[in-house]
Amino acid sequence: MKSKKLLLKRLIPVIVVILTVVFIWLCTSKNDSKNDLDESTGNTTESSLMKVTTRQSTTVETTEQESTSEETTSEESSTEETTEQESETDGTAYSESTTVQNSQTAPPEIQTTEAVTTPNTEPLEPDTGAGTIQPPPVLSDNGIFSGYYAAATARMQTMTPDEKIGQMLFARCPSGNAAEIARQYHLGGYVLFGRDFQGKTAEEVKNNISSYRTSQEIPMVIATDEEGGRVVRVSSNPLLSDEAFPSPRDIFNSGGMELIKSKEIKKAEMLSGLYIDTNFAPVCDISVNESDFMYPRSLGQDAGTTADFVSTVTNISQSKGVSAALKHFPGYGNNVDTHTGIAIDTRDYSIFVNNDFIPFQAGINSGVHLVMVSHNIVNCMDSTKPASISKPVHNILRNELGFTGIIVTDDLSMDAIKLYSGEYPPTVTAVLAGNDMLIISDIDASFNEIKNAVNNGTIEQAVIDRAVVRILAWKYAKGLM
Repeated sequence: MKSKKLLLKRLIPVIVVILTVVFIWLCTSKNDSKNDLDESTGNTTESSLMKVTTRQSTTVETTEQESTSEETTSEESSTEETTEQESETDGTAYSESTTVQNSQTAPPEIQTTEAVTTPNTEPLEPDTGAGTIQPPPVLSDNGIFSGYYAAATARMQTMTPDEKIGQMLFARCPSGNAAEIARQYHLGGYVLFGRDFQGKTAEEVKNNISSYRTSQEIPMVIATDEEGGRVVRVSSNPLLSDEAFPSPRDIFNSGGMELIKSKEIKKAEMLSGLYIDTNFAPVCDISVNESDFMYPRSLGQDAGTTADFVSTVTNISQSKGVSAALKHFPGYGNNVDTHTGIAIDTRDYSIFVNNDFIPFQAGINSGVHLVMVSHNIVNCMDSTKPASISKPVHNILRNELGFTGIIVTDDLSMDAIKLYSGEYPPTVTAVLAGNDMLIISDIDASFNEIKNAVNNGTIEQAVIDRAVVRILAWKYAKGLM
């Protein structure tokens, strides 16, 4: 018994130690599990928070980008709309699309393409001389001077109303102060008559012409009538030519078309050598009757032969730098002299188509620069007005024969024109009919008649502008500008 008590006494400390160790282990294990759980829970929470934060950050960034994109698109749309409005206001027409990009707010890949605007083709307002007016409706004739329309239109836009009107005047050269008068009225050209050559040497003629051309910024065209025969403004002066050129009829009867060629080469070289750049010839009128007024000045042959003559003269003259002018459209026939009275042509239209038009068409097909219109009243085309101031006659020349060059009147000082121009002066009626240039003698009166008609709206500014574009394009083509 005593030994059992002794054994129990010895075991109690051991048991206590064991229990203590177990208790401590249990406590330690519980704390470790709690810490592990807390750590695991904490990591999970932190990870979740990071994911939420990341999603929020992404959402915010995406929202900011979308907001920026919308803001940029709105700004670009506004910019595009403003640009289009300005384009419509100043009348600018774009030939290709234009990229508009706001580099400060838009991402590089965001861009908008501006819509292509269409050209303004509405009628022009009168040019007051202030600012830049819109160009006239495009001359869509694909004509002989069309390669210079753009340059001519740009130059026309810089001109004053007075300068434009002056370009349409082909004035008879004054006997004194010609250079000063040309500068004052901005004249498009001078026509030189016999008195302007009489008794003068070649140097004197060239010096005079040079002074006219340099009198203003846009050089003048210098023209004369050197048909041969009765009309020899230049070659009648022996100081300028070793012969007065015979009439085309006499030349043809002597040596045919080959002699015509040699004489025309000589004539064109004489004119260009004197700085004359336009000749009001050849005569295209068909006349086989010796009693006709126009017979001495015509070739005196049928339509086909006259057409060959016209093509030959046109090609030779213009190859030498001297513009040719076909006359007298629509064909003079057997009518009387319109210098002193009116001529009324009663022939059927079919006669013109099958006869008179043929030489004119040949010259037009050869690229002639000018056509002069007669003062005859041609009943089948317009029974109320002479051809030179008749719109139907001009429409036939443009639309039926396809002429795209300069239409010029015969001399508006002739008696035939004065009583038939209607309520307006002949100069105004001539412009309204479709002439580009007017041959006139009274410079001041002619200039002011047209100016007043423009100012009061009788003549639209667009009519003046279109004529001036043709005239300037012709001058560009000739190398004067």
